[in-house]
Amino acid sequence: MNGDPSTTKTGSLSPKNTNWTPPACWYEPKFSPKELKSLIEGFDSNKFMGVGPLLAEAFRTYFQTDDYDDYNMAKQGKGMFWTAVVNPARKDDPKAMSCDKPPFWVDKNDTPDEPLAVSPKILAEYAYDELPVPDTAITMSPDGKQTVNLDTWVWLNKSKFKPVSVTASLPNTNLSATTTATPVALTLEPGTADAELHPSSGECPINTDGSIGTPYSADKKNQTPPCGITYLRSTNNTGPHHLKATLTWNISWTSTNAQGGDLPDGAFGTTTDVTVQEVQAINR
Repeated sequence: MNGDPSTTKTGSLSPKNTNWTPPACWYEPKFSPKELKSLIEGFDSNKFMGVGPLLAEAFRTYFQTDDYDDYNMAKQGKGMFWTAVVNPARKDDPKAMSCDKPPFWVDKNDTPDEPLAVSPKILAEYAYDELPVPDTAITMSPDGKQTVNLDTWVWLNKSKFKPVSVTASLPNTNLSATTTATPVALTLEPGTADAELHPSSGECPINTDGSIGTPYSADKKNQTPPCGITYLRSTNNTGPHHLKATLTWNISWTSTNAQGGDLPDGAFGTTTDVTVQEVQAINR
């Protein structure tokens, strides 16, 4: 399976639905009868698939005399042996051991009766792990140290935060799926209870032009930021606050067979240390 990111990957999304993860493994067409026979017959018993001599010999017997007749050589070109594949991004996930079946035969143009058989949706879910989302680097005004009771304006560069896509395809098949992540909202967590959020929920929605938040300018001096924070205490005695900015991305997918839909929203955040000072006079 191949994934094709459209930009350089800088971070991976975490599903906001903690009960869902992309697949840890699946089955896909891998070997012709000749290829499987060559693989199994060419391995020393002590090395075949990391198993012992007795089990290796059992594999040979299975594909020669049990459910198959000489590795289905008579069906060469009429189907493929499907094998288990582990998602590289989830190789340490216990669920990666779920695909424990030996190679099995599937006739050409047939769909195996197996929930973990590769499909356009599984391709789309695999691509979820490969989405190249950028760091959630916010812009703030004032820049640098913040000031008690002075609004901090926060916004995102809309030229950087735009939809990103990855296409996953399966070689030698017509299966392909494209998964797209679209930014929809920014959530601010100030790192302290001594702060006011704007809006009060801390969730800054995306604007109609695709931006989030509004850049500060002098003519907005007496306005409340549509996206921002007002810190109420200095950090002189506490050390810097850990401001977390998390961007939510809506995930959708399309495929070559017209299937498609939505996948769970993803999130990716960045933490910034913020120092807050207390002064008597304020000048921007």
